[in-house]
Amino acid sequence: QVQLVESGGGLVQAGGSLRVSCAASGSILGNNAMGWYRQAPGKQRELVALVTRIGTTVYGDSVKGRSTVTKDTAANTWYLQMKSLKPEDTAVYYCNLKTQQREYWGQGIQVTVSY
Repeated sequence: QVQLVESGGGLVQAGGSLRVSCAASGSILGNNAMGWYRQAPGKQRELVALVTRIGTTVYGDSVKGRSTVTKDTAANTWYLQMKSLKPEDTAVYYCNLKTQQREYWGQGIQVTVSY
């Protein structure tokens, strides 16, 4: 069984930066797609960043140019670094893992960007 645990969220001032982490426990052998999504109140969950199985990285339009996703394969951990944060980046951020068999989600972590 795979579990995903996010950390590193919190309150940030507009213009600042933040890094959130996702640590995976359990067996995640193989090249799996991993990424980040977010959901703001009253809005649908949207893609922030995705690293595909072949290593291509895709960023959501709203964060493109301000976000970087990296992974530490040995530690089963991946990261989302965001800069130039805006109040509209306020949301619950979820990490996501897609294996050949199924999809996993973290519990979500709140990121709040203040004016």
